Amino acid sequence: MIVTKTVIPRRTVLRGVGAALALPLLDGMVPALTALSKTAAAPARRLGVVTIPNGAPVEFWQPLKAGAEFEWTPTLKPLAPVREHLLVMTNLDSVGAERGRGTTHSQAASALLTGARPRRTTGAQLELGISMDQVAANAVGVGRETQLPSLELSIEGGDTVYGVATCDGGFSCAYLNNSWANRTTPMPRETNPRLVFERLFGDVGNTSAEARRATVKRQQSILDRVLDKAADLKVGLAPYDVQKLDEYLEAVRSIERRIQLAEQQADRQLPEVSSPAGIPVSYEEHVRLMFDLMVLAYQTDMTRVISMMMAREESGATYPQIGVTEPHHPLSHHRDIPEKIEKLGKINAYHMKLFSEFLVKMQATPDGDGSLLDHIMVMYGGALRNSNAHTTENLPILVVGGGCGEIKGGRHVVCPEHTPLTDLQYTMLRKLGVPAESFSGSTDQIHELSGLT
Repeated sequence: MIVTKTVIPRRTVLRGVGAALALPLLDGMVPALTALSKTAAAPARRLGVVTIPNGAPVEFWQPLKAGAEFEWTPTLKPLAPVREHLLVMTNLDSVGAERGRGTTHSQAASALLTGARPRRTTGAQLELGISMDQVAANAVGVGRETQLPSLELSIEGGDTVYGVATCDGGFSCAYLNNSWANRTTPMPRETNPRLVFERLFGDVGNTSAEARRATVKRQQSILDRVLDKAADLKVGLAPYDVQKLDEYLEAVRSIERRIQLAEQQADRQLPEVSSPAGIPVSYEEHVRLMFDLMVLAYQTDMTRVISMMMAREESGATYPQIGVTEPHHPLSHHRDIPEKIEKLGKINAYHMKLFSEFLVKMQATPDGDGSLLDHIMVMYGGALRNSNAHTTENLPILVVGGGCGEIKGGRHVVCPEHTPLTDLQYTMLRKLGVPAESFSGSTDQIHELSGLT
């Protein structure tokens, strides 16, 4: 038998001066014999973690019914377009933070992804544990198969988080970060979409500000530097792949234009602010840019592990765009005042709306024989439940995505009371193919993720 199907290497990269543009999975990258047998290549398994700060009122979040018949709550309603991929998880407790009243934001945040209790320190003598995303990033078949083992993103800056500043309860502000490389090292988070974009697609060999400015001055667009290579590549592609490549390149172009516009607006509207160029004035646009960059990073297989903080614990952000002008953290100490609890619910629903847009975009992005959403597991949630009392029982936690067939969504899973959150994290790591014998002491799996009891 003569096989004529052209095969493009999976790691094809379009290179130009100061740019290296990875490509999404195209049909032409599937081995010819595999394509003829109509058996798709095994999809990459991906992990996402998206976190929110300052608690979530249970009455606005948690459905009353368990199972597939759960009804939408005000906070969860924005997820209606991806219901079949959604698991609402109830009765998961943090095992690294203090139980009941008394835990601090720093303790809660640091325990969320590590399951570990932080050492109380105001200086550099940090001690915690490795986080679940970094366990995945270190694993063969997940993080070690990509150019970037992981990405750590945040909407709020880390000027106080990574220094020696002291936050609540006498803990270093470094503990407000929830991604940790090991027991002593928090992963630095990137807040600037421009730097994320250049990390994914730039190839300047020098990350200094001077080098980046020179590159931008020399070539206004990363795409301009590789379009001739893209035109050459299209000659050998099938029509479907040409369309898919064009859509991908337009998505890259759109994000680059939005970053450039954000830089212009920041320079024009906030001349006295020293925020890095590329951080949008608008919180909403900032979040959307970061989520869109996450989609591109997954789509091009630059990384399979990404964590993103919608804001950090103790965030004092305001949300006048939804009618909440009070700073988030003081508002979260609501003293059981209904009006304040309702405003917290509005903030949670607003964050959920932006998160849902990200999920819908992944659902619309082809990936092998499915979509990106089919081939990912995303854990979404926060380190506190009742922000007024700083409780860490029954945390607000969701799991979204198909997990390459490992997850059966469309359900509200009510776990036994006081189930450790680390059981969920250990289960997700195992479903990613990570050969871990335990995670932060947990060896139990939540089999209900697959619909099994």
